Amino acid sequence: QVQLVESGGGLVQAGGSLRLSCAASGSISIKAMGWYRQAPGKQRELVAVMSGGASSKYADSVKGRFTISKDNAKNTVFLQMNSLKPEDTGVYYCNVQPWSTLLLDYWGQGTQVTVSS
Repeated sequence: QVQLVESGGGLVQAGGSLRLSCAASGSISIKAMGWYRQAPGKQRELVAVMSGGASSKYADSVKGRFTISKDNAKNTVFLQMNSLKPEDTGVYYCNVQPWSTLLLDYWGQGTQVTVSS
């Protein structure tokens, strides 16, 4: 059984920084790990994703401010968020995409990020 444990959310003023982490435990061959977020009244959206080969993709709204990184040995993904804006507020979810097409993606429980103006 695969479990994702997230940490690092919180309340920060605009312009501040936060670092999220997500550790995946259990037997899994991981194709990609990433972060999504959902603001109140909005759909969940991709923030950043990184493949096993370390190629990464970011939402246009966070490029230049957020950095995704992974520790493959520990199946852990990080999201360094700098220059935070109030519009970055939302629940951030860790996502793990397995190599097997027979498996669905795994999701963390979500961690709240609130940026005050």
